[in-house]
Amino acid sequence: LAGKVVSGIPEDDPRNPATIADNVGDNVGDVAGMGSDLFGSFGEATCAALVIAAQSHDLVSAGWDTLIFPLYISSVGILVCIATSFVATDFRPVRSEASIEEVLKTQLTLSTVGMTVAMFPVCAMFMPQEFYLGPKSFASACVEGVSTSKCVTMGPMSTFCCIAAGLWGGLIIGFVTEYYTSHSYSPVREVARSTETGAATNIIYGLALGYKSTIIPVGILAGIVFVAFSLMDMYGVALAALGMLGTLSTCLAIDVYGPICDNAGGIAEMAEMPETVREKTDALDAAGNTTAAIGKGFAIGSACLVGLALFGAFVTRAGLNLASVSLVSPLIFASLIFGAMIPYWFSAMTMKSVGQAANEMVKEVARQFREIPGLLEGTPGHAPPDHARCIKISTDASLREMVPPAVLVMTAPILTGMFFGVEAVVGLLAGGMASGVQLAISASNTGGAWDNAKKYVEKGSVVIDGVVQRKGSELHKAAVVGDTVGDPLKDTSGPALNILMKLMAIISLVFADFFMSINNGQGYFNIPRRVF
Repeated sequence: LAGKVVSGIPEDDPRNPATIADNVGDNVGDVAGMGSDLFGSFGEATCAALVIAAQSHDLVSAGWDTLIFPLYISSVGILVCIATSFVATDFRPVRSEASIEEVLKTQLTLSTVGMTVAMFPVCAMFMPQEFYLGPKSFASACVEGVSTSKCVTMGPMSTFCCIAAGLWGGLIIGFVTEYYTSHSYSPVREVARSTETGAATNIIYGLALGYKSTIIPVGILAGIVFVAFSLMDMYGVALAALGMLGTLSTCLAIDVYGPICDNAGGIAEMAEMPETVREKTDALDAAGNTTAAIGKGFAIGSACLVGLALFGAFVTRAGLNLASVSLVSPLIFASLIFGAMIPYWFSAMTMKSVGQAANEMVKEVARQFREIPGLLEGTPGHAPPDHARCIKISTDASLREMVPPAVLVMTAPILTGMFFGVEAVVGLLAGGMASGVQLAISASNTGGAWDNAKKYVEKGSVVIDGVVQRKGSELHKAAVVGDTVGDPLKDTSGPALNILMKLMAIISLVFADFFMSINNGQGYFNIPRRVF
């Protein structure tokens, strides 16, 4: 904003005091932030699987190796990703601009194939043929006439199918995300061409793209949940989440590639290197935006499955049965509607926080341009810009502004459980996950599409009435507006919703016993349990 929109200088111009803050932000957001998010998903999915397995008499009786089977999934995944890492570095390195995305996608695909092959013997080795996912034994619980997904009759094969569903579902979600965010495909090119009539149509096209991009990923997630739950109840959902995260090492490497290339482009601009260098870094950065979006797709999909697995662990821990969590209960239905609103409340907080911090940053940059003689004009010998002040504004704002959203996410399930009981928490979690995953996917993909639409214009790929549109044109200015609006969507609200889905569920799980201690799980209001 400060450079392109307010002062009319390039994004990473060395005169702009906010450029270093931008580079630091790419690192803490897309490297540290996304890394900790995915690591948290892994840990929480493992926790959910272990909690559910620990409630099974048969899995506990089968031995330690069977009980800690979820840890074998992550262990095998690390080894497979180490092996496939040599593909992009030694066997099939990038040789041209066009092959950047192809090489990275190949590595992700090979990791998925390798993980699928490796997990089959591991499942056969450690999982029993028959088991019951509950406190009874298979022989006593799964008598003739009893039909439930808790009775597993083909243990190794069912386990493998759940993991494979997560693995391949995650890969497809990643590739669908790439289709909607890469300027190699028509959706982003349509958004870029829409800038011909100004920023408003760019915003409209970008929002429409984001909403449309939820269809296939959500359909795939629904399919994974159906298959996994049908085969192995909530334990299957937890294994599917771990399967989706099985290629985490490769996925995270591909994700982190994005901010590295973005920062390289910024350094090239600040160092006033030749235009050819900037063209190369822009090509790498455009591919990096797409790979970062693929990483976000994995993160959102896995967060949904992890949240559902933790939800299952909560239901198990609270001792609720199928009748207790019926959707036709007025309490559950009311809390489900309220829970579906929380992601919007949360997103409003995070979006406004980014807007306020950006406002403060723009004013600081304008102050420096006004008070430091020759800075904006680039007069030789002028005093250097105060980069530290801009970094401080961002850092202080991020720490200060994260408190209200965090309080919302943490207190919502606790207060609901305390006053309305465990059934209300069930509805709250279900509503939060159902709306959170849609909002996260659309926000992430809309922002990624706007960013790459801008880069598509900067490449000179948009031609209007025979005139090539480049940096500085009216089309580019409209594309910059879209990119600016998209940044808080793809880098703040979208990824932060992953945390919302998981944190609400894990807090509910941790406080399950506390909720049950209040009027036998009916809360301080002691609302009677009934259905319509």
